[in-house]
Amino acid sequence: MIDLDIDMRQYDCPFIDTTDDVDIAFSAVQWQLDTSAERLETRLIAEGDSRDALEDGLRALRTHSNMTDCYILSKRDTVAEIGTKIEVTNAMQTIQRNGGYITGPFQIENGRERWHIGFDADEDEDRTLAELERHNEFSVEDRDQFGPSRLFDLLENAESAMELLDGCRSLTETERETFAVAFRHGYYETPRGTTLDDLADHFDVSKTAVSMNLRRSERKVLQSALGVLERMNDDQF
Repeated sequence: MIDLDIDMRQYDCPFIDTTDDVDIAFSAVQWQLDTSAERLETRLIAEGDSRDALEDGLRALRTHSNMTDCYILSKRDTVAEIGTKIEVTNAMQTIQRNGGYITGPFQIENGRERWHIGFDADEDEDRTLAELERHNEFSVEDRDQFGPSRLFDLLENAESAMELLDGCRSLTETERETFAVAFRHGYYETPRGTTLDDLADHFDVSKTAVSMNLRRSERKVLQSALGVLERMNDDQF
């Protein structure tokens, strides 16, 4: 199976048009493509930069010419869970017509959309991408080709992957930034490329504060990684 990660700009998508005009982002949670009715039904999370941005974005989405239905399931502060039905876009039709699959949730922000699509054969992929270029703007950000054994391994270990992802998401913004800067500057190399003093100067905080942020981030990530390793060992015996 061929899996593509695509940065897409469709010219007939209500979500893209809305994020072009309003500071709002959408992330699909569930979706169903009805090919017979040529309609896509989705459940999405909408997040605005402010409450006003959220209201403006939802209003623009409801009135878009390609929107069939848009309703609110829940809303709090700057975030809403919504349900939508839209007419199938040119890109969706092109992928489906050429034997492709939408394989993962999509995210839309700043007039761009991140898609995950799959194909069974190289020729299906080549034909689809050639047709997509005629009516859409896109770039392939990543491409993987999985054999049956690797694909089975990915599916079998999806729970472990989610555990590691949750551990990374548990980091605060400060912990994440401190951890990333320390790694990029060689703090974990031997010999070290940077010191706690250097990192303290970089963030304009005390050496103690940097050390605590690193320890907290390390503990969260390592705790998740250890859980994954233990699950892998249990599966082997």
